[in-house]
Amino acid sequence: MNIIDMHSDALLKLYQTQGEIQFKDAAELETNMERLKKGKVKVQAFAVFIYPDIKAEQKFQVALDQIHYFYTDVLGNNPNMKLIKEWSDIEHLKENEIGALLTLEGVDAIGNDIKKFSILYQLGVRSVGLTWNNANLAADGAQEKRGAGLTTFGEEIVAFNNEHKMFTDVSHLCEKAFWDVMNVAKYPIASHSNSRAIMNHVRNLSDQQAKAMFEKDAMVHMVYCPQFVKDKENVTIADLIEHIDHFCSIGGEKNIGLGSDFDGITTKIMQLEDASMQQNLLNELLKNNYSEELVKGFAYENFMRHLPK
Repeated sequence: MNIIDMHSDALLKLYQTQGEIQFKDAAELETNMERLKKGKVKVQAFAVFIYPDIKAEQKFQVALDQIHYFYTDVLGNNPNMKLIKEWSDIEHLKENEIGALLTLEGVDAIGNDIKKFSILYQLGVRSVGLTWNNANLAADGAQEKRGAGLTTFGEEIVAFNNEHKMFTDVSHLCEKAFWDVMNVAKYPIASHSNSRAIMNHVRNLSDQQAKAMFEKDAMVHMVYCPQFVKDKENVTIADLIEHIDHFCSIGGEKNIGLGSDFDGITTKIMQLEDASMQQNLLNELLKNNYSEELVKGFAYENFMRHLPK
């Protein structure tokens, strides 16, 4: 089955090595092209992420540098990698092509300048998380003790997303900011979050949050980070499926997708260590009495039914 994966940090690794590794087959990349092909990943989202400790005046340049490697290496050196700039581009991918989608994980890079945000849109960013775990000028992240909501500037960003048919990603928001976004976003999405009812971690969604997403017909994408799955040494695919089971039990059957967080996590779920192993999750779901129709939904089709219009 084809897969759409809504979160990878491969661009960060390409930036950190300053082009010394190649997207095509670098062993250091869990989402290199060869592994995407083997795992039948049809669309891969590539996040632009800026560490909070980078100096404010350097952050926008770091974002541009990551996008540089997206265009010169991911796309430029691999003709079968195709830029997704319009949502309809996904439907037009040929059999041997893989779609590449730019996303933004935290808007720290733009400071308080909406013009910079517009530039990132022009460069292809189509899904935007307002924060990482920290606070910025748009909102507070999941690990910010203050726990404040969306700022006026944050509302301006969400309005831009709404106007330009972009997703507003809630995965790293604190709860107050989550609810503020839900009140104003036309296209909310959780690119990489699991169930807090199964694993009580601040990065996961409570049942109240998850139900709000499902009621708004928004997608929630499962993340493969072991710390968000289960509190034990060797986390398995069966442990991840518990989160899918739970979300299905509260109305999420048609709103579940995948968001691996490969290249952004240091430990891995057993038998799900890189993009080449993505089919292992689908096979285990089929063995767990999920119908082929439901599994295709989780893998690809649910996302295609929820594209911004």
